[in-house]
Amino acid sequence: MNYVSERDIQDIVARVLSQQGLGCGAKSSSCGQEIPVEISARHVHLDEAALEVLFGKGAKLTPKRDLSQPKQYLSEERVKLVTARGQIENVAVLGPVRPHTQVELSLTDARILGVKVPVRLSGDLTGAADVIIVGPKGIVEAKGSAIVAKAHVHMTDEEARRYGVKNGDTVRIRMGEERPVTLENVLVRAGEGHALAVHIDYDEANAAQVSGTNITGYLLK
Repeated sequence: MNYVSERDIQDIVARVLSQQGLGCGAKSSSCGQEIPVEISARHVHLDEAALEVLFGKGAKLTPKRDLSQPKQYLSEERVKLVTARGQIENVAVLGPVRPHTQVELSLTDARILGVKVPVRLSGDLTGAADVIIVGPKGIVEAKGSAIVAKAHVHMTDEEARRYGVKNGDTVRIRMGEERPVTLENVLVRAGEGHALAVHIDYDEANAAQVSGTNITGYLLK
C-alpha cells in the first residue's frame, strides 16, 4: 500500500480546487492560513566604512520611507553594482547601517552581472559573490557580499503562536491564482523586532504572477 502524506493530500485538493476555479482566491481552508507577502527588489546594506567611502566622510543615510520591518527604511541614496561582465544602476540602499556590507540580488540580477551567487538567509554570507559598489564619492570592492535572499517569513512570537509555528521552523507558502506556486522550506523568523510578512524576490513573484503591495499568500505547514 502506498502511503499518502497530509502534505500530498493538501497539494492534490488545492490543485483540484484551482482547476474548478475554487482555489486560494476563494479562501478555501485547504489553502492554509492567509499571510501577507511582500516583494523585495535588489538592494544593498552598507557598513559604516563602506558608507563613508561611497558617499563621503561623515555621510549618513537619508530615510525616504519606512519599511514593514521595525526600524528598517529605504534611503534616498543609490549605488551602482559592477562586475567584469555587467552592471546594474540605481540600486537602493536600505538603512540603518549594518555590521557587514551585503548585496541582495535575484538570480536574474546575478545573471546580468555574470556572477554565481548563493541562496542564503540575510546575514549569512557563506560563499557570497564579489561585486564592486560605486557611489558618488568612491568605490568599494565588496568581496564576499552578494547573495540571493532565501524566502522567509517575519512574525512576532504572538503571531507565531497563532500560526502554530516557532522561530526556526520551515513552512510552505502558496501564492498566485492563474499560475499558483508553492515555495518550500520558507524559514520562520519570529521574535521581537519582526512584523508579519513573507519576503520573496521578483523572480519568485513573477513565477507566481503576483505583483503590487497587497499580495495574499497561504501558509502551509
